Amino acid sequence: MAVGLWRNRDLVLLQGGQLLSTLGTQCSSIAYPLLVLAVTRSAAAAGLVSFARTAPAPLLGIPAGVAADRYDRRTLMIVADGVRVAAIGGLAAAVITGSVRLWQIAFAAAVEGAGSALFSACQPGALRAVVSAEQLPAAAAAQTGRQAAVRLGGPPLGGALYGLARPLPFVVDACSYVFSSLSLLAMRSRFQQARPAVDASWRVRVAEGMNFLWGNRFLRVAAMLYGLTNLLGPGLLLATVVIGRRQGLSGAAIGGLVAAFGVALLAGSLLSGRVRGALPLRGVMLLELWAWPACIAFVLWPNVYVLVAGLIVPALAIPATDSVVNSYRIGLTPDRLLGRVESVRSTISLSIAPIGPLAAGFLLASLPERVAVGVFVAIALGLATWGTLDPAIQRPPPLRPGSVEG
Repeated sequence: MAVGLWRNRDLVLLQGGQLLSTLGTQCSSIAYPLLVLAVTRSAAAAGLVSFARTAPAPLLGIPAGVAADRYDRRTLMIVADGVRVAAIGGLAAAVITGSVRLWQIAFAAAVEGAGSALFSACQPGALRAVVSAEQLPAAAAAQTGRQAAVRLGGPPLGGALYGLARPLPFVVDACSYVFSSLSLLAMRSRFQQARPAVDASWRVRVAEGMNFLWGNRFLRVAAMLYGLTNLLGPGLLLATVVIGRRQGLSGAAIGGLVAAFGVALLAGSLLSGRVRGALPLRGVMLLELWAWPACIAFVLWPNVYVLVAGLIVPALAIPATDSVVNSYRIGLTPDRLLGRVESVRSTISLSIAPIGPLAAGFLLASLPERVAVGVFVAIALGLATWGTLDPAIQRPPPLRPGSVEG
């Protein structure tokens, strides 16, 4: 990482605020299923709450993207933080009073997810506003590393806090959104370039972003292909929580197992530069796709530690792919379209993601654990085969700004 990158005051504020915010999110991500299991003892209910938390991303992504390209992005990000503070704070209060119900947990999860959808639509514009075009790939890689780091610390911290007192992970999450807002207020950069006044309907605005993404074959296929892989991680991580609890592990121990995924992501982010230098773009793309089937080891030996070992393999590959795809997407998209292109892409890539934990919950409630995990392995093998045979992945465009062909 170039030293000059971290002399950028606004980048440090942006990354610092998001470090704390994402850490809080990871703390509550492990606490949600643990709380649901304590209240209902139902794996299906845990899957339902995870579904409620992740579903707003694809459902609200496109409207959020249009708003990000039309209104002030900083203001929208602060509003998103405020909504999440209110939702998580209310849930923490219900847990403290002992009156929490399943519907309250699901409602808080859904509101938090909605706020995250709005924030995420604005964040790429904020990132590009504070760094030069030459620094964008390094900044995108730093963002991936930050996410990996909090995956390492967040789940065990959340599990430990839950073990001390059930409301604590949610209190920490609410406070983290307050810190995020403070960092945004302290930044000096404008989060968008000057925009021409355009009197166009929302339908026309959405179509602009969709046409830009859809007109590029490589980005189109990558969005669809990796959108489908997004059901694997959330589903198998929920399976880790449920299976770990069934096998007698404590909340802190389960948090530690989920954190192993974060350790591997962090290691992968540190190695991503070398991976990109050693492999062609097609090799980087296929590396993650063929890593997910490693979870077949659990089918042969149904132990939660074996499942986590299988998850470590794709976690090592994900950062290299993310740094490539993210720098393409952000660097090649005009600022006036960035929110919409991101929203269309995220809707494609995340629309299937909520099905992962929902399916995992119901599969684990009705089928043997081996069979439930085996369903995800079969999906992973199908996606890896698709990626290997698809012409867009076989002949990717050169990884240079401005070089991607339609």
